[in-house]
Amino acid sequence: MLPVPDGLDGMRVDAGLAKLLGLSRTVVAELAETGEVLLNGKAVGKSERLAAGGLLEVTLPDPGRPVEIVAEPVPGLRVLHDDDDIVVVSKPVGVAVHPSPGWTGPTVVGGLAAAGLRISTSGAAERQGVVHRLDAGTTGVMVVAKSEHAYTVLKRAFKERTVEKGYHAVVQGHPDPTRGTIDAPIDRHPRHDYKFAVVAGGRPSITHYEVIEAFRAASLVDVKLETGRTHQIRVHFSALRHPCVGDLTYGADPVLARKLGLTRQWLHARTLGFAHPADGRWVQFESEYPEDLAHALDVLRTQT
Repeated sequence: MLPVPDGLDGMRVDAGLAKLLGLSRTVVAELAETGEVLLNGKAVGKSERLAAGGLLEVTLPDPGRPVEIVAEPVPGLRVLHDDDDIVVVSKPVGVAVHPSPGWTGPTVVGGLAAAGLRISTSGAAERQGVVHRLDAGTTGVMVVAKSEHAYTVLKRAFKERTVEKGYHAVVQGHPDPTRGTIDAPIDRHPRHDYKFAVVAGGRPSITHYEVIEAFRAASLVDVKLETGRTHQIRVHFSALRHPCVGDLTYGADPVLARKLGLTRQWLHARTLGFAHPADGRWVQFESEYPEDLAHALDVLRTQT
């Protein structure tokens, strides 16, 4: 049992305890949701507020218990390329890349295991072979390392920004200029810790874009990422007042989203290019639009 420090007064349970205990917000949120966080003897949810002087009781997770990878088929997970070193897939919506505390849905690594594909054992137990990630709500192409050599080479390539990551996004309105670079630092949102924002002093973040098709109410944009911050494209276009269509978290119009049948942001990892870890030759892979995004485009085109 420990008292809530004055510095955490008024903070959300997940944010305050993450800071106090050195855990991730995700882990704290899972603890709260399973009744492992008590404030003055009463179980509290992750979004409730801490009060200075209150007495906390937290049952911490067993550090020796790894997050389990469940091998189960993932509908819609398509293998685009497979060799001794890498497997390239097209990730469907609603699928996380790897298991994490609080996530009970399907994962890419679980789907690959169910398909009998061996992946690298490098990395944390639940993220073996994972060299980069896509949000659960973002679809598209990604690579997973199968050999230990490939893991090392690809991790370095992503860190040194020698990988070419191409996205397509449909954003509201018409960006002006139609081609440009967004250079704005990103960090946790100062008031809403479940999302990110352009924040002075945040991590350097650079997005290059070009409008490739314009509609009456929106634009299809080709995006190249120089950096890879969490929610980077969504945050940068929201800051320009051109949020991704369907991205209600970052200010998109819910009426337009409903008209297009979208229940998530129109954002797709279209291409991925890198030097193959086996011999250094340049390889590039492309993922087609999934059904929901293709339908939304068709509707937009009929409205022009």
